[in-house]
Amino acid sequence: MSRSHTHVAEAVRDEACPVTEVLDRVAGKWSIGILIAAAHGPVRFTELERAINGISRRMLTLNLRRLERDGLLVRTVYPTVPPKVEYSLTPMARELHTSLTALVGWAERHRSAVAEARAAYDTAAEQGPDTD
Repeated sequence: MSRSHTHVAEAVRDEACPVTEVLDRVAGKWSIGILIAAAHGPVRFTELERAINGISRRMLTLNLRRLERDGLLVRTVYPTVPPKVEYSLTPMARELHTSLTALVGWAERHRSAVAEARAAYDTAAEQGPDTD
């Protein structure tokens, strides 16, 4: 392996891997929905469960723990019977919510353009291989 290749591999490992790990976590299938639902103020587990279509209790629990561990959610337990638990966004997650809202807006604005591009690509692919 060349010296420059080793340097590039080290740079990717040291810089890109942590970024990729964070992006994978916050852009996960359920994380975005949880963060958006929790952005409207403290929210209880059952409210999250109802707000996020298709998520199982187990998957919700796992994702809440991960987001709490990553510093994106705060879990508050109230000493009542039965115990009341609420989740709210941290300041860091509020900043992320702004970016997620922008991304969702972009996706909504460009949904038809993406669909058209996919249709054009599929039509071209059906007509035969491209000669690159």
